[in-house]
Amino acid sequence: MTDNKRLKIGEGKISGYLSVFLAIISLGFVICAYFPDTFTTKDFRDIYNPQIVKWSILAVLILSFVFAFISFILSKKKHYGFISTVLIAATIFLGTALPEGSGIQDQSVTIGLDWLLIDVLVSAIVFIPIELFLPKRLNQSKFHDEWRTDLVYFIVSHLLIQIIGVIVQFPVVNMFKNIGLEGFQATIQSIPFIPQLFVALFVSDLFQYTSHYFFHKIPYLWRFHAVHHSTKHLDWLAGSRTHFFDLVVVRAMAFIPIYICGFSSSVFFTYIVIVSFQAVLAHSNTRINFGFLKYLFVTPQYHHWHHSDNPKAYDKNFAIHFPFIDMIFGTYYDEGDAWPESTGLGDVKYPKGFAKQFVYPFVKNPQEKQDLKDPSER
Repeated sequence: MTDNKRLKIGEGKISGYLSVFLAIISLGFVICAYFPDTFTTKDFRDIYNPQIVKWSILAVLILSFVFAFISFILSKKKHYGFISTVLIAATIFLGTALPEGSGIQDQSVTIGLDWLLIDVLVSAIVFIPIELFLPKRLNQSKFHDEWRTDLVYFIVSHLLIQIIGVIVQFPVVNMFKNIGLEGFQATIQSIPFIPQLFVALFVSDLFQYTSHYFFHKIPYLWRFHAVHHSTKHLDWLAGSRTHFFDLVVVRAMAFIPIYICGFSSSVFFTYIVIVSFQAVLAHSNTRINFGFLKYLFVTPQYHHWHHSDNPKAYDKNFAIHFPFIDMIFGTYYDEGDAWPESTGLGDVKYPKGFAKQFVYPFVKNPQEKQDLKDPSER
């Protein structure tokens, strides 16, 4: 999987991209501060500390300026440094004019710009260096043919976090709210934090395993899940490529045990952080050796085999958190230290771009995976 566009250290492009990226992040946070009732997620507002937010924005701005300065020095083309400088100036201007003491009016629907900015910033800080210095596929560029499509998926799923949450929670809450769960939930909440967190991850993984399995086995559901498997360049952004229908159904299945058990708020928020982190890690392009941990937690190697276009690995490794669930149900696949040579849907011609991929499952059935097998294996 060769890509001559792979970035090289010392050309000024990496620092240029980083300066623009960080400048956009800081400007986005200022926009959230101007319109918190529209662009911030209601569930997260109570945990924001104004001083921490202020100094975090300042730190991101300083980093953006430093990378812009490096880009000016190293790069023959100065446009990235210039763009980030303009964005930094706009952020400083808007930030100093920010009104104080404005109240927040709760709206029924908000745009999760804050969640998008936080998640993309943290994920980028953690995974871009890992993929840059410890990549598994050495010749895979960060700017491969599919990265723009994956970025759109990442942005849309985060901006619509509350809308997705309402769609997911509404049927579950209405089905289970009046069946007398109070005593059971009180028992669950009395469990200490660590074992309660394990129970939350385990039961949600069982439900996600089930829905994931059926999305592979039922042809009509596979239409939608094939969108996720269409990527040939697995990296930290690739996990976001999930059709809206697939996303809602799988999250609804995961929410059922979370709601029924009524886990404590600390366990719930920790669960959200772990799920978000592990989803990115599992798809990341990194050769980090997790050793025996690969038998305890889902790792990139384990999940890359799930995305393999090798027929031997089809319909394997469905678990999201714990590989032993696949071991229990006979869907575990392990090739020792080996990694799949390639990923995707094989020879299936799949449309590129978010809009086309959204419509495609409704109008056409992608070629069945079984059709890709060698004649001797059919």
